Amino acid sequence: MAGQAEGQQCLAKRLASTFLGKGERKGGVINTISKLTKTCTLRLTVCKLYFILSDKVANGGVSMWCELCQPSLSSSSRIVTHDIPVGVIPRRIWNDFREPTMPDFDVSIYLPVLKIMKSVVERMKNLSNFIVIEANLSGEMNLKIETDLVSVTTHFKDLGNPPWASEDGCQSSAQGRNLESMAEARIDIKKLQQLLAGQQVNPTKALCNIVSKRIVHFILLHEDVSLQYFIPALA
Repeated sequence: MAGQAEGQQCLAKRLASTFLGKGERKGGVINTISKLTKTCTLRLTVCKLYFILSDKVANGGVSMWCELCQPSLSSSSRIVTHDIPVGVIPRRIWNDFREPTMPDFDVSIYLPVLKIMKSVVERMKNLSNFIVIEANLSGEMNLKIETDLVSVTTHFKDLGNPPWASEDGCQSSAQGRNLESMAEARIDIKKLQQLLAGQQVNPTKALCNIVSKRIVHFILLHEDVSLQYFIPALA
C-alpha cells in the first residue's frame, strides 16, 4: 500500500519523464504540470490529452485544465514503456472532470513577459504571503503587497486587452465597464509563484481574467497546447 501511494504521489513527475522523449514542447508542458501538482487526472481521447486538477475553488483550492494534442508517431519514433500506477475514475463521476466554464470576468488582460512577472513575484514573496492583482480595460496591471510595515506596487502598462472582453456577450461584467476602473483579487502569493516558477510552456499568448474579489483565471496558449489555471481570491 505504501509503494502504491508513493507511486500515485509521483504521477505527474513520472508523466514528465515519459513525455520528455515526445518532443521538447510536450515535455515542457508536463514539467510545468508536475510543478503545480503531485497528482492529477488524465483524460485520453483519440486526438487529445487532458490533464485536470479539480480542487474546489470555493474551498480555497486551485484548479487546472491543460489540453494538448496526442503525440504523433513517425518511423523514427522510439516507443518507450513506462508503468505508472493509476486509479480508474468511475463513469458516474466523469461530469466532475469537464472543462471549466469561462468565468464571467470583470477584466481580461494580456500578461507581461512571464520572466519579468516571475522575478517581481519572487521578490514580493519575501515580504508577504498575499498579493493583490488588479487590472483594467486600458491595458494596465498592478501587482501589490501591503503589510503593516511595507507597501509595494509594481505597475505594468500597455499590455492590451483580448478582443473577447468587448465582443463576447457571455462576459457581461466587462460590458459598459469604465476603462480605467480596476478589478482586483487578493490571492495566495505562493500559488502564483508556483505557476510562474514552473512555467515551461513558453506561451505565445498569456492572459489573465479577473473576477473582482472572487477568482483569477490564467490562460497560457502555445500552438496546440492550452493551460488554464484558477486561483481563488482571499478575503
